[in-house]
Amino acid sequence: MNRRPFDPRLLRRVPAAGRDLAVLALLGGVTALLVVAQATALAALLATAVDGRLDRPALAGFLVAVAARSAVTWAQGTVAARAAATVKAALRVELLAAVGAHGPTWVAGQRAGQLATLTGRGLDALDAYFTGYLPQLVLSVTVPLAVLARIVFADWSSALIIALTLPLIPVFGALLGWQAQAATERQWRRLSLLGGHFLDMVAGLPTLRAFGRARGQVEVVRRMADGHRQATMKTLRIAFLSALVLELIATLSVALVAVPVGIRLLGGGITLSTALLVLLLTPEAYLPLRAAGSRFHASMEGLTALDEALTVTAGPVAAPTGRPVPAPDGRGEIRFEAVTVEYDRTTALRDVTLTIRPGERIAVIGPSGAGKSTLLNLLLGFVTPTSGRVTVDGVDLATVDPDDWRRQVAWVPQRAHLFAAPLADNITLGAPDTPASALAGAVRDAALDEVVAALPDGLATVLGERGHGLSSGQRQRVALARAFLRDAPLVLLDEPTARLDTASEAVVLDATRRLVAGRTALLVAHRPALLADADRIIRVADGRVTELSPAPSGVQA
Repeated sequence: MNRRPFDPRLLRRVPAAGRDLAVLALLGGVTALLVVAQATALAALLATAVDGRLDRPALAGFLVAVAARSAVTWAQGTVAARAAATVKAALRVELLAAVGAHGPTWVAGQRAGQLATLTGRGLDALDAYFTGYLPQLVLSVTVPLAVLARIVFADWSSALIIALTLPLIPVFGALLGWQAQAATERQWRRLSLLGGHFLDMVAGLPTLRAFGRARGQVEVVRRMADGHRQATMKTLRIAFLSALVLELIATLSVALVAVPVGIRLLGGGITLSTALLVLLLTPEAYLPLRAAGSRFHASMEGLTALDEALTVTAGPVAAPTGRPVPAPDGRGEIRFEAVTVEYDRTTALRDVTLTIRPGERIAVIGPSGAGKSTLLNLLLGFVTPTSGRVTVDGVDLATVDPDDWRRQVAWVPQRAHLFAAPLADNITLGAPDTPASALAGAVRDAALDEVVAALPDGLATVLGERGHGLSSGQRQRVALARAFLRDAPLVLLDEPTARLDTASEAVVLDATRRLVAGRTALLVAHRPALLADADRIIRVADGRVTELSPAPSGVQA
């Protein structure tokens, strides 16, 4: 875990924030000068007021300094808020890009609930870091230096006391900060677990209710929430304790300056104006450090989330190294050359060698978890081989831009994900500029026209979350319509007829035959109806591929 107050990775990953941070530093320097100017003017004003006179230039200077300081404070808040928004937007884009680049396997490994918590609540906590802590961090450097420089010329003995006592605040702040860091990490872990478990529970709520386990999960969530509450209270206790310690140190340090100044003033060893200047500037030297220490605790959750976001998005991505080569034509010959895919706890594929000729239709069978979907994920770029390679027309897919390659592929998964959006937008997901005639053709080819006619607003009907309002067979036809609209030379179908009744299966099968006609196709299938039209059938078991039907000459399996 990064324990530094500022993570240098931030500027490398979000260079757009560098300009705002530079402006914050500049405004911090201006604030330091205004603090000195304000105290100098006020000291002169008070010194003349004791004699019954009004120093009009000092009064005017004091009012100008106060107004300028207010304007600079407003500008600091605006720039800090803009920097926070820029960083949050950039990190969210990186997180979503990482999810898209790594694919569903990586998301499952990272736990979707934890990623959702990080992308939402976690990055939102950066507001306190950017708008509260960072401006004070800048002031804790600029203001003490400016104050010391001014007091050295006014009263060097007071400046010496300030220089010796100032380091006490960051030292004690660091000691308490280490404890707060550990407490905040525990708090964040509990929050991530709570978010992930709650998301899993909501997704599986029908199953929990069917088995009478919904109330039991409510109790689990209550215990996890209570654990998060306790971790939060421990963090707050440390924060309150550190605030008390920092205030006590700052108060004693100011007293060490104020008492000698008062004694010397009574003895005539220092003038009234100089004494007032020292007494006005001394608290200003400690104030930014105290404020930075207290606001650091408020920003700890954001710092923890920032470190996790930078770590997660910096992981290895299934992307080409160096300059990517042009994506090959999907009509070319596909080869799996001694491909092995290993996950954290299992080996999905073992030394698979397979050739798929252009226009060939290959059916893939095997028990659940045998590695069938991993074959498709390799071609989609969601998974990279642990060893071996996958080539198309001799081009290694690991060297091409995955987005360019995926334009050559049409994919129909087991469970087509539909969004809470109009049906037309769900169909044109991969081709948003599709003309109406092409959309109508895809709807007709996928046998979706009767479904569209039955909907109240036709293609403009807004679906519910995950396609609520359509049956499983209708959702599969939407996925087929997407594939028809893609018009790609390579088609991947992952058990498109799973969980369908006989009537729906027949409709989807007819549409599937139209889709794969004249294209290279890899079909994961269990039902015999899908196997009838296959040129070859291969079986995947325990990560190994064997051929069940005679292979054409020159094809290895």
